[in-house]
Amino acid sequence: MSPRAGWLLVNEILPRLRSAVPLVAHCVGSEDPEELIGDATLHAARILHSAEQRGKTVSASSVAYFAIEHTRSGRRSCGNSASDVHGAATQLKGRSRLESLETVVAEAQETGGEIWELHDVLSSEAEDPSVQAGRNLDWQTLMGSLSARERAVIGCIIEGRSLRDAAKSFRVCDSTMQGDKRKLAVKILDFMGFDILIEVRRSPRWKDDLMTSRERLACKHLPITS
Repeated sequence: MSPRAGWLLVNEILPRLRSAVPLVAHCVGSEDPEELIGDATLHAARILHSAEQRGKTVSASSVAYFAIEHTRSGRRSCGNSASDVHGAATQLKGRSRLESLETVVAEAQETGGEIWELHDVLSSEAEDPSVQAGRNLDWQTLMGSLSARERAVIGCIIEGRSLRDAAKSFRVCDSTMQGDKRKLAVKILDFMGFDILIEVRRSPRWKDDLMTSRERLACKHLPITS
């Protein structure tokens, strides 16, 4: 961009964009007027650069007009898609819309006004499949390194049987099997990590912000006591 085009952009076009964009262009999602002005400025810079490359002279009012129209129609500096569900143009055309995960979708009067929000309907308490797959691979590796007696201890724990049954099959005393159980616990902690019990019970990470916001709102309505 030439110095003349830069001067035109800053002194003639940008003031027009600052006065018009907040009035005619609708913010989508988390956008704000300053962000839209920035997008419109980039559109204007591209128009000026294209005109210079073709050897054409354009007026500041024409460049500002087309930059504003681009922004108002949903064109953004990051893309012009009208089919991407997150795209501004898609939402301006009514093909998609953003909803807060805290939107109330149902309320039960018979249970004291308990409400269900959107994240309660969409979320699953199950672990992420990739986490489960990784843990299963680790468990298979661990099982492959255990002795037959240690695997028998795990089988008894899973099935809820007494270790005495396994002791009889291996022809050892009960105390030996209890010792194997204690050694097995140490092996599992060394292999899986000391925080494995915390990890398997931890709620999905994406819920943390929702719960924090909900608790903050609840604390605002608590009565202040001296």
